[in-house]
Amino acid sequence: MSQLKNENLAIPIVILAGLIWSFGPLVVRNIDNANLFAWQYLFTRGIVIFLLLNLYLFFEEGKEFYKNYLKIGYAGIIGGFGLGCAMISFIWSITNTTAAITLLCLSAMPFLTALLGFLFLKEKIPISVWIAIFVASVGVLIMGLGSFSQGSMIGLLFGLISALGFSVFSVSLRWKKDTPKFTTVAIAGLVCFLFSTIVIIQKDLSFLSTSKNESLFAVHGTLVCLGLILYSSGSKVIPAAELTLLSLTEVIGGIFWVWVPILGINEVPSNNTIIGGFLIFMSIIYYSLLIKNNKRFIGLT
Repeated sequence: MSQLKNENLAIPIVILAGLIWSFGPLVVRNIDNANLFAWQYLFTRGIVIFLLLNLYLFFEEGKEFYKNYLKIGYAGIIGGFGLGCAMISFIWSITNTTAAITLLCLSAMPFLTALLGFLFLKEKIPISVWIAIFVASVGVLIMGLGSFSQGSMIGLLFGLISALGFSVFSVSLRWKKDTPKFTTVAIAGLVCFLFSTIVIIQKDLSFLSTSKNESLFAVHGTLVCLGLILYSSGSKVIPAAELTLLSLTEVIGGIFWVWVPILGINEVPSNNTIIGGFLIFMSIIYYSLLIKNNKRFIGLT
């Protein structure tokens, strides 16, 4: 896989990765009756992610790319299932609550990763990091206080499950650092495809939605793949703290795109979302500064 040597070039690439991911909620919001076609969305998105990542690996490594699957190991399988769970939970969250709450729940991923690293990898966490985790938890709680409807609370719950899934993926990579990361992500796409296929057959649903929806499903899957490729390229030279901080453009951009009236959604964040988001954002900045000398707790690296 090609590596970036120029850090000045890597920084805008990672920022671009976060911005590409940030269009996800806008794409989902343009899906007709998204909550009725969640399984069709996962079916198409899973196929797109699996095929595109394997195509990328083929161009990067040639005909021998399949050997990555032989090196996947338990860490890759666990990571793939964790990431697949995160992808499945994301669509349930974004279709049951506001984009702001979903994205801000995902911003808790570094803290959940730290907790899992402490519990399962015996990585010690200094008191300063526990403070950051506490502040972020308060932020998520404040967001939830504004979600009195059952649908919003369900969206909040699945947003946190999605963040947990990404954290499991991250810890699995640290468990076996030589695990092929893109192959792990491809497995996550396969998990989405297989899981949605089972549900669609069981519920006797159609595998496909409208042509408009199917196009948007494929677009979102493509955005995820492209963002992961760019992010991974930038991670070769950017320190963990800066990488995590730069990727927050996903949260900031995601809330912004669904708010901009000209884009047709005009989803205005509530006061609780703004306050809770501010606390999470500040705790992430604080946390990012802390890990400049401790690069263990990283999201998708």
